[in-house]
Amino acid sequence: QVQLVESGGGLVQAGGSLRLSCAASGRTFSRYAMGWFRQAPGKEREFVAAIGKSGSTYYADSVKGRFTISRDNAKNTVSLQMNSLKHEDTAVYYCAADLWGTSLDTSKSYDYWGQGTQVTVSS
Repeated sequence: QVQLVESGGGLVQAGGSLRLSCAASGRTFSRYAMGWFRQAPGKEREFVAAIGKSGSTYYADSVKGRFTISRDNAKNTVSLQMNSLKHEDTAVYYCAADLWGTSLDTSKSYDYWGQGTQVTVSS
């Protein structure tokens, strides 16, 4: 089992930056593909970014060129660097772990989820 704890959320002005981190428990972190999803009020949870076991990265079109996902297997962490933030990036951001590493843009593929961290971008 994997427990995930997100941190780094907060309030930022449009155009600013935030870095989200997700700390994972357990000694098998490198066996999981990791993803970030977000959910805005009244909307469904949507894919943001993912990183495979080998380090391949995937992004939603809405964040491509602005967000960067990375992982540190030695520290059991995955991070999401968010630059040029927009008001529409406001949401609760969730970290997730997927043992099989397939369909990484689909929330149903993921086995474990964190509690989420709020990101608010003021316009």
